[in-house]
Amino acid sequence: MCGRYGRRADKQRIAEWMQTHNTDVFDDSYLAPSFNVAPQSLQPVVRLENETGQRELTIMRWGLIPFWAKDSKIAYSTINAKAETITTSPVFREAMKRRRCLVPADFFYEWKKLDAKNKQPYAIAMKDGSLFAFAGLWDRWKDRSKGEELESFTIITTEPNELMQPLHDRMPVIVKPSDYGRWLDPGNAEQLPVDLLRPFDADMMTAWKVGSDVGNVRNNRPDLCEPLSS
Repeated sequence: MCGRYGRRADKQRIAEWMQTHNTDVFDDSYLAPSFNVAPQSLQPVVRLENETGQRELTIMRWGLIPFWAKDSKIAYSTINAKAETITTSPVFREAMKRRRCLVPADFFYEWKKLDAKNKQPYAIAMKDGSLFAFAGLWDRWKDRSKGEELESFTIITTEPNELMQPLHDRMPVIVKPSDYGRWLDPGNAEQLPVDLLRPFDADMMTAWKVGSDVGNVRNNRPDLCEPLSS
């Protein structure tokens, strides 16, 4: 699974990497670096703009609420979507057809089980330190009690690669930059880009131990992702 990630990149770097526009329409606090991104928080996401078809950067809440949901409680169990059931799950199948997105990140965290009581957190990133993007889905839900709309997203997971296998039995799907356009483009709903939902090349990634402070969502400091000193 992917339940926590981080982003060193600021608004300008995200815009350049993802080739997006309109970054000036949001409060900068939503686009500032974050070193311990947790579910239910508002985060930058890249999708295609309806009218122009251009990539746009927007803010959504992590934990997808399908348009048909009666309330928002489902979001606590939809921070991730399994690649294996993405086209059949009632929660995700419509979004997979029409509402795909990219979630910018610099690293993500995973906890390796040591024994019955203890886990060791790790940070995982690209070897070259580059920004990357998770494959995501988004949806728009209307809270009828308040008359407000909320856009939310999920991160798709798949089986682990060789690097992740010792740490966890799942990993987030990372989309190669050369495939960004294909992932975002709705195209033909009958020919979905499910072939992109595969483990990323382990040789391009690295992992290192980090301190236990990352386990507390209230902590959000640059040193959270620093290698644990032995």
